[in-house]
Amino acid sequence: MNIENKQSIKEQFSSFCKRNNPKNMEIAVEYFTVFGGLDVTLNMEESLDKLIQKHILKEYKFLRNDVAKFTDGNEKYHRLLSAAALGDRRTNSSFKRAGFSFDDGMDLVEELRDSGFIKLERCSEDVYVSDKITFTAPFLRFWFAFISPIFKSIRDKDYKEFFEVYNNRKAEFTDLVFSQLCHEFIKESFTEDKIYNIGRYWDDNIEIDLVAKTKSGKKIVGTIKYRDKKVSKGELSKLRENAKQAQIDPSIYVIFAKKGFSGELKSLKSENILLVTCKHLKMLCM
Repeated sequence: MNIENKQSIKEQFSSFCKRNNPKNMEIAVEYFTVFGGLDVTLNMEESLDKLIQKHILKEYKFLRNDVAKFTDGNEKYHRLLSAAALGDRRTNSSFKRAGFSFDDGMDLVEELRDSGFIKLERCSEDVYVSDKITFTAPFLRFWFAFISPIFKSIRDKDYKEFFEVYNNRKAEFTDLVFSQLCHEFIKESFTEDKIYNIGRYWDDNIEIDLVAKTKSGKKIVGTIKYRDKKVSKGELSKLRENAKQAQIDPSIYVIFAKKGFSGELKSLKSENILLVTCKHLKMLCM
């Protein structure tokens, strides 16, 4: 198996869907969060846990060698990457979690960027906050979140600890990849008034999952919820308040949801309030 991290997240997702033909986009997102960027063909009728055990845990030694091509087995890289994969991705908090000074941490970040392992994401607005570390393939993030930190038990074919840790964090772990795909959806959707800038906003108090600007100058803000329940009108109110606090004056609000929306929120749908579910991501697989 090879790690395909030179492609964009959209290209990786399209390749994953064409190779594995998931029966719906919820399954596609969930499985892609683990296997995205790994050129493996999956039996999508099998559970995700079973596929992880078959293609990752039991293949640990081979995959470890593939990952080592990027990291050279450098223990400092592994500490930093695991800190970013398990935390909020901000450089400052990742360095603190990994036990590095800011200067030492930034040296490691630059080396990992040069190797093509990670990218740095900046806040969409002109705010003085830490950049965020982004892995160039979902599989790499999965590896450093759940495999690298407990490699000894996995190496010894004891998978109990892995499944306990993974299943406790599975839902929140999927959030980021779903968010990345939602960004790609917005870029593909605005065909006439094209998106020229897209990202996220964060400061010490609030986060906004999506902030974009179109060629004509329209601003778009969005919230992205990968949850097993319908999103209510309250999320729109919260998004409006967050945009106000961030001093962003949007023309369009967009809400992404895994399981759809409440009737009250659906009644507000308009040209300026867009509601998008998992199934819409199918356009990224074309």
